[in-house]
Amino acid sequence: MSSSPDAGAVRRISSGGPYEDVIGYSRAVQLPNGLVLVSGCTAADAGGPYDQTVAAFDVAFKALAQAGLGPEDVVRTRMYLTHARDVEEVGRAHKELFDAVRPAATMLIVSGFVDPSMVVEVEVEAYKAVSA
Repeated sequence: MSSSPDAGAVRRISSGGPYEDVIGYSRAVQLPNGLVLVSGCTAADAGGPYDQTVAAFDVAFKALAQAGLGPEDVVRTRMYLTHARDVEEVGRAHKELFDAVRPAATMLIVSGFVDPSMVVEVEVEAYKAVSA
């Protein structure tokens, strides 16, 4: 589900997730200049670090699709991991998803997430020029 603001306005995209209303955020925000910012995405029930990374990026891709963008429009990714031992698996998933796109990317080790079964969280920024 998403909102449809007037042209030139910021568009806020919802995935319908329960925490969006509880915490007060949007899954993604589309700016009038063509930039789309996707909130942190996780996938605690997806298994290990590789699987959680692929599933979390899939959540982000669904939000981008609502904005009319795809993985090929991604210009920046951020990956937050709870363990340095997972860098290779998360990196492997990222390479498989973005090798042809080559976005700017950051990978950080953090102390933890709200759900201890989460080992990775991803953020995505994408851009597609706005037609005049």
